[in-house]
Amino acid sequence: MIKHLRSAADLDAATATLILDTAEEMASLSGREVKKLPALRGRTVVNLFYEDSTRTRISFEAAAKRLSADVINFSAKGSSVSKGESLKDTALTLQAMGADAVVIRHSASGAPHRLAGWVDGSVVNAGDGTHEHPTQALLDAFTMRSRLGRLDGLRVAIVGDVLHSRVARSNVLLLTTLGAHVTLVGPPTLIPLDVAAALSEKTQVSYDLDAVLPDSDVVMMLRVQTERMQDSYFPSAREYSRRYGLDMQRMRRLPEHAIVMHPGPMNRGMEIAPEVADSPRSTIVEQVANGVSVRMAVLYLLLGGK
Repeated sequence: MIKHLRSAADLDAATATLILDTAEEMASLSGREVKKLPALRGRTVVNLFYEDSTRTRISFEAAAKRLSADVINFSAKGSSVSKGESLKDTALTLQAMGADAVVIRHSASGAPHRLAGWVDGSVVNAGDGTHEHPTQALLDAFTMRSRLGRLDGLRVAIVGDVLHSRVARSNVLLLTTLGAHVTLVGPPTLIPLDVAAALSEKTQVSYDLDAVLPDSDVVMMLRVQTERMQDSYFPSAREYSRRYGLDMQRMRRLPEHAIVMHPGPMNRGMEIAPEVADSPRSTIVEQVANGVSVRMAVLYLLLGGK
């Protein structure tokens, strides 16, 4: 097993499958009256979050606690970071406290890679800038496998703001490693040149959502990240929704077995209609629940679980 999970590129097919299989075992705990395992008793997991987060931070905290680890939640607000302390100095402090694993979310792409050079424990990337979010890709893959029974050969459309999406990058890397075919869909201004230039035979780009839907097993809608946009990437929210929003009319173009995903939080009415988000085809609530199981599996395997 790898020591760090900084990128979906750290995972080969065998390791990714091991994590998904382990997550399936962890998911079985949810049906038990006592949802705890003693697997990481005596270990310390630090949640080091420099950006606001609800789902991811709580998910990692729940995962660590269900494995009986001691959890320290560190927020940049109200800490020495607000006084100018560097990431390296914070890392050395955590190292001195004996952190066995550090889960980091940071606005700077590459921060988890730097952190791994400063601490002895395992580093898990919980989202770095516009770079990657590997555990989100793992829980998305777990959800697809649970709903559709396989990943190899699946046709996955990732739709929307690919340019600013760390979720999209991690999903492209992981899903193609596991045999899926990915099509990135969005306006040309939101499809990054580096992704388009590095396309493999399992990755394509389309600017026409309606043309892609009939051949898709999975449609993953991405949030339009207006907080990261410094320029106008499309004429208006209404125009974006008309061209790339998933409403009931568009959902009818999907095959009967196809599912709809969204990493959250959602802009209801923009990239996804409320009735689509709440439909039986939607896996959005499942993704949140599966996130705890997947992150339990990651922490368990990184910290020496068999």
